[in-house]
Amino acid sequence: MKLQAKIGAPEAAFAVALLLASQSAGAADAPTQSCDVSLYPLSTPTERFEDNRDGTVTDRQSKLMWMRCALGQTWVRGGCTGIATELTWAAALEAAQAINKRGNLFFSDWRLPQIPELAGIAERQCKNPRINLTVFPSTPSAAFWTATSRPSTAVEPSAFVLGFGEDGVKYASKLEKHDVRLVRTAP
Repeated sequence: MKLQAKIGAPEAAFAVALLLASQSAGAADAPTQSCDVSLYPLSTPTERFEDNRDGTVTDRQSKLMWMRCALGQTWVRGGCTGIATELTWAAALEAAQAINKRGNLFFSDWRLPQIPELAGIAERQCKNPRINLTVFPSTPSAAFWTATSRPSTAVEPSAFVLGFGEDGVKYASKLEKHDVRLVRTAP
């Protein structure tokens, strides 16, 4: 991990947390993330997000509230436990509707993010995964669904996914299974 001599306290704390997480014993399934802030600062610094202390964070820049865990994971004592559940695009939409119907996390307007929204939480200075693991712990380096359908004349309808690994944005058949992180517009 490369760190420049003059980085702010939040960036240094994030880098130390990443280093400690990568050295933790028994973290076989935890991502091995590396971040390089030698040329540019973090694009999603931890202080940009307000911890709502309920498994959600509010992005002060975009005014969006995010679930900290992917669907299938559970927020427990400051971290995400369990394994992210891969869903088809239709099943992801249905899962959001079911969460809204139950009123999980006190709101009824959770949804799949649009491409620019999901891209807004991607950490450009990190890889494996490309996300701030302090804000979004245990995020896999996998593709996550967006609400953005791809206009197509193909037989199979498709939508865009954003990978937090090396894939970036691509389109996928709506019948494929990918991870899901829900968002809502913050009050």
